[in-house]
Amino acid sequence: MTTAIEASDTERNIPDIKQLMPGAPQRWLRKGLSDFLAYPIASLFYGTVFVLMGYALAWLMREAGQMVLALAGGFLLVGPFLATGLYEISRLREAGQPMSLFGTLLAWRRNVWHIGVFAAFLGLILALWVRLAALVFAVAFVGSMAPGVGDTMGTMFLTGTGLKFTLVFFLVGAVVAAFVFAVSVVSVPMLLDRKTDALTAVTTSLAAVRQNPRTMLVWAGCVAGLTLLGMLPAFLGLAVAVPVLGHATWHAYRDLVAGSRR
Repeated sequence: MTTAIEASDTERNIPDIKQLMPGAPQRWLRKGLSDFLAYPIASLFYGTVFVLMGYALAWLMREAGQMVLALAGGFLLVGPFLATGLYEISRLREAGQPMSLFGTLLAWRRNVWHIGVFAAFLGLILALWVRLAALVFAVAFVGSMAPGVGDTMGTMFLTGTGLKFTLVFFLVGAVVAAFVFAVSVVSVPMLLDRKTDALTAVTTSLAAVRQNPRTMLVWAGCVAGLTLLGMLPAFLGLAVAVPVLGHATWHAYRDLVAGSRR
């Protein structure tokens, strides 16, 4: 089976994946923070976009408070694509090239078709996730009164029905998030760095996770933990957490994918 997988990867010209120690994510985060401090204004611009998205989603779902949690989880799903500009900032800094905020906004144009395909793929998963979350909520509260906006969190965590919803919600969410993480951990940086197709990028990402399971588990924990911490103070922490994670993701790609340095 392993031979078959490796042969399939070779046919698709999948680059070699480096074997890294579980401590590698700490190095990526340090480099990500360094990029953030080197270009704070541009980095905070992208971080602020995520903060505003959080407020917008909360406002749109004000009549269905239980869905805010589901949409908040969407940050973890569509983040790899939305952080394209952050990857470009790190790429330019690493290459010693000048950086302009406007230029980073258009970085996706270098491989527009395949980045667009991957973005559509993530958008589809986000839509399916929101529908799944709504289904879990409906099943959990069948036969009982669903919580309103003001008491959603209390109902979720302080009642038997709410606890059932919370448990199933996070179990389903963990499966979806794990899948998205596996297919996207290096996909968008690779699409930005190389003139490659979306399927090859996804296959490379899966290979990186398959060959570095412990390191990727640590990295997934860092991504989820920092994102959730950033959401706690009314989404404001995302202004810093998202840029640092975005920059760090670029360095993760550089370390994991052989031949990625030009």
